Amino acid sequence: QVQFVESGGGLVQPGGSLRLSCTVSGSIFSIYTWGWYCQAPGKQRELVAAITSRGSTNYADSVKGRFTIFRDITKKTVYLQMNSLKPEDTAVYYCNSAPKSFDSWGQGTQLTVSS
Repeated sequence: QVQFVESGGGLVQPGGSLRLSCTVSGSIFSIYTWGWYCQAPGKQRELVAAITSRGSTNYADSVKGRFTIFRDITKKTVYLQMNSLKPEDTAVYYCNSAPKSFDSWGQGTQLTVSS
């Protein structure tokens, strides 16, 4: 059973930066495409960034140019560097494969962008 542990969220002022981390259990880290998802209150969970097994990245239009996804295979960890944060980025952030292959979700990490 693959498990996800997200961390790094917090309260940030508009324009600020934050880095999220997601550690993935199991031995399959290097062969999957991993993604960061966000879920704002009252909205569906959506994919905002993904990184393939070869290191290629894709981003939702809403975060393109502001967010960067990267990974450390040795640590089985996926990161999301978020810059120029906006109040509309406020959400709980989760990681999973992209497209989603695993039933389990981690606890997520809350990002609040507010002055």
